[in-house]
Amino acid sequence: MELKSWLASADAPHSGFPLQNLPYGVFASGSEDHIGVAIGDQILDLRACARSGIFDGLPQAIVRACEAPVLNPLMALGTTSWSTLRRRLTSLLDAQAGREIQRRVETHLVSMSGAVMRLPAAIGDYTDFYASIDHATRVGEQFRPTNPLLPNYKYVPIGYHGRASSIVVSGGTIRRPHGQIKPPEDPPVFAPTQSLDYELEVGLFVGPGNPLGQPIPIAAAEDHIFGLCLVNDWSARDIQSWEYQPLGPFLGKSFSTTLSPWVVPLEALAPYRVPEFARPAVDPAPLPYLQSPAPDRAAIDLTLEVYLESNRMRQAHVAPHLLGRSNLRHLYWSLAQMVTHHSSNGCNLRPGDLLATGTVSCPDPGSEGCLLELRRNPEPVRLPTGEQRRFLEDGDRVTLRAYCQQAGSPRIGFGECSGTIAGPA
Repeated sequence: MELKSWLASADAPHSGFPLQNLPYGVFASGSEDHIGVAIGDQILDLRACARSGIFDGLPQAIVRACEAPVLNPLMALGTTSWSTLRRRLTSLLDAQAGREIQRRVETHLVSMSGAVMRLPAAIGDYTDFYASIDHATRVGEQFRPTNPLLPNYKYVPIGYHGRASSIVVSGGTIRRPHGQIKPPEDPPVFAPTQSLDYELEVGLFVGPGNPLGQPIPIAAAEDHIFGLCLVNDWSARDIQSWEYQPLGPFLGKSFSTTLSPWVVPLEALAPYRVPEFARPAVDPAPLPYLQSPAPDRAAIDLTLEVYLESNRMRQAHVAPHLLGRSNLRHLYWSLAQMVTHHSSNGCNLRPGDLLATGTVSCPDPGSEGCLLELRRNPEPVRLPTGEQRRFLEDGDRVTLRAYCQQAGSPRIGFGECSGTIAGPA
């Protein structure tokens, strides 16, 4: 039987937050931050639920985690606790819930339209991968036309450690960064970037960590994934191209990374699991420690979109322009492989750590996940107002969206991940 909620907005066709989703986030409530769950156009305040007795009968560790100002304590509890809480939340919001339950729950609903969202977790560490082979190939072709992929790409899930302190929640302003820029024929100069770019990515939040020195085996990797969110890992391409050799990305990336405020549980995405990326026969098989125990469901059919809205478009009330539509199922390296590889040397992951996929692109034109990929086209991006873009300009607003959808099932949405470019300080 298809689940329905007594909250009408949750059952709207394009809600994104039906009863089958129940993503977690953190919102401001007075002078405190509370954990909430998105349902339709409302947020269920879990701290208020815990303190009012609605969660009576649940293990005390779960109740205490719901009273925290961040999701880290809940993330640390693991899959059994997550499923237990999810079942309780589903029963409270289900259309079959009694009128007395509805009455009690209604008092703890907050309108999403007026809520101020926070980062969902205290993020201790942030790692960005390079898991999309289509993105890696298109970028590589611009610098190494005859050999776009380096020899290690098909053997190793490539990643680098990002900067957790500059991660911000959706809806804010992104200041155009300064950095060293090397003109083709002149010495480097220190100036604002002229090649500001977005990156369409998906992030995963680590649940229970692993002790230092004890790797996470691939068969257990998904038990360490609390849920997924959207990530825009902004990039200053001119700064990046001058600094990245020999040690990799640095100031061209660390000035800001934007997250969507909602974390979709992995359990909500179970109906949308699909087979892992089909590697060409000539490609090497993953080394044994990276071979999925369930290759028929190692990927997720998640549609990803990126929109651009210029200042002129906003003034003219022109709808944001779709720049690219991609899908997570095309990742060369799966989420589980990223977790396992990250810990394979004994590195200890901790609850609330963020791992991101890197730019997600697909083989088809129109699926590019960043403007750098679009530079291979002879013509710049043309906006509905007649404006052109090679890279982002001040006043531009970039919005990422994502959803899972299939016939007979409700849309599982991720909300939005947006940021607006401002001039340099």
